[in-house]
Amino acid sequence: MGNLAVTIPPSLENLVRDFSNQSKISVDSLVGAALSTYLESLTPRIYQVSTSTALVEGIYTGSHCSSTLLQHGDFGLGAFEGLDGEMIILDGEIYQAAGTVRRADEFLIPFAAVTQFRKMEIFEIGAVACLKDIELACDQHRVSQNLFYAVRLDGVFDTMHTRAVHAVPQNTRLLDAARAELEFHFDTVAGTLVCLWSPRYSSAFSVPGYHFHFLSDDRTKGGHVLNCTARKLQASIQTIFEYDIRLPETGSFLTTDLSKDPTSDLGKTE
Repeated sequence: MGNLAVTIPPSLENLVRDFSNQSKISVDSLVGAALSTYLESLTPRIYQVSTSTALVEGIYTGSHCSSTLLQHGDFGLGAFEGLDGEMIILDGEIYQAAGTVRRADEFLIPFAAVTQFRKMEIFEIGAVACLKDIELACDQHRVSQNLFYAVRLDGVFDTMHTRAVHAVPQNTRLLDAARAELEFHFDTVAGTLVCLWSPRYSSAFSVPGYHFHFLSDDRTKGGHVLNCTARKLQASIQTIFEYDIRLPETGSFLTTDLSKDPTSDLGKTE
């Protein structure tokens, strides 16, 4: 066993010793368990509700509480019940973009993926003529095609083209729902791109490739990004090494045929 000498406040020491006496657990065991739990919480991971295949097949019923989702991450993307708008999770808040943007409080989530965003690398991107330019610039900062990444991009966008799906009946396949999406164009708008990148092999449960949502600084404009232009963007990237998927315990998820490869449909809807 190793020895580690540390200095802690007397008040914390008293709490540890009191708890040790009451629980009959040694101070060494308590401190070791606390350190293990804390360090595990720092490991970059994605926490996801349901799967992309379920979304493609029209399973839009909420299964997990939004408050639980935010316990596991402050940055990410998702969908609302019935596909009622695009979900953007930024700085620990959930926003619903469906023409207008509103902050969403307690509700059930059918699909979402979040991470505790921590900047591992910061870089600048200039002269963005289209969304593909951002993807190519970010490619240079991904160390592997087999890991997951969270990317945040902040700046003033000269143009921003987004879309938002709107509420559809349950069991409407994603490809059919996307045909009725609404599109929006914004000029000279400051905001943030929230992006998750997933490997191709993950298509059965995630959305492979880059997946961008936008939220303006004033929290009035947003959506799934179709295209954009900018003169300069500040980017930060995080590599993800763990993936935690929580599946619905009831409803049509249990009976729907999810054996189909969703890659083609996901590509068409993106």
